[in-house]
Amino acid sequence: MLAQIDGVPLLGVIASSGSGKTTLLTALLPALRAHGLRVGCVKHSHHAFDVDRPGKDSHLLREAGANQVMLSGAGRWVLMTEHGDDSDTPLAELVLSMDLTRLDLVLVEGFRRTAMPRLEIHRAARGAALQCHEDASVIALASDAEPLPAAHIPVFALTDVPAIASFVAGHAARTGRLQRDGASA
Repeated sequence: MLAQIDGVPLLGVIASSGSGKTTLLTALLPALRAHGLRVGCVKHSHHAFDVDRPGKDSHLLREAGANQVMLSGAGRWVLMTEHGDDSDTPLAELVLSMDLTRLDLVLVEGFRRTAMPRLEIHRAARGAALQCHEDASVIALASDAEPLPAAHIPVFALTDVPAIASFVAGHAARTGRLQRDGASA
């Protein structure tokens, strides 16, 4: 199981499509920052995409044949890499492309075929079976069911972002190395 890379823990977020994975992550990120964590995110898309815009210099350079184009500006940079085929880049390779010295945790949305610790989101109205009963990689469950489902792992109300953030921060502290002096979760 891919629990960490170079000391930085990974935590996948899984749920059926439309269950609110990104919604929970956007609520969770400020709470994790309040815990003092520096968090990176990797999101897998099943669709082809392009973050570049036709006509821009960076797009022209890629179209001319550059395999990698880095665009840098005030406060951020982005690296676009063409790998020449339609295959998905392995998660470990993507995470190793990140500046892991600046991260305490990487949250991953997607990459179902990569075994890693996972937080499952369960929406009762969707009627999907709980994955945590069949998938040993699921280490916590966040659900909107009332009452909350019984499980052999920690179960949180989907709206209890502070409790979920505390669990995730504890997971990061147990699984990886925190590089800042005096960091605690």
